[in-house]
Amino acid sequence: MSKEELASWEPTPENQPGSNPFVNDLVALVSRVALAAIFWQSGRTKVKGYLSVTDGAVELFASEYKLPFIDPGWAAHMAAYAEHVFPVLLVMGLFTKVTAVGMLVMTAVIQVFVYPNAWPTHLSWAALMLYLVFYGPGRVSVDRFVR
Repeated sequence: MSKEELASWEPTPENQPGSNPFVNDLVALVSRVALAAIFWQSGRTKVKGYLSVTDGAVELFASEYKLPFIDPGWAAHMAAYAEHVFPVLLVMGLFTKVTAVGMLVMTAVIQVFVYPNAWPTHLSWAALMLYLVFYGPGRVSVDRFVR
């Protein structure tokens, strides 16, 4: 199969029956901004100043989150940085599919190990992330221009 034939198998909003490219672009953009806002706000609660992780954030990972197999200090730093970098990438529409997968993994960890009763919230986030993973960022994105 040629590269073009393989590309036609990739699910995109443009090749779905009855799709409207404008609506698909709008859904992708709103999904990106909504997820970015959620994760950015969470990240800001873990830092002071630019990106200095607070002692309170480390304590939160040690006493409340209690993730298995990972040092609370390291987890607090990684979560804080991811919750700042991923939203910026999403708003730009850069590395969108990879970023959405990373956020999906974070959400799964939160769901399984931290807040198992918050599944309705996490499921709604996952739906937006899965849309971006399968259909991409839409035409209003940096990804569109770096293909």
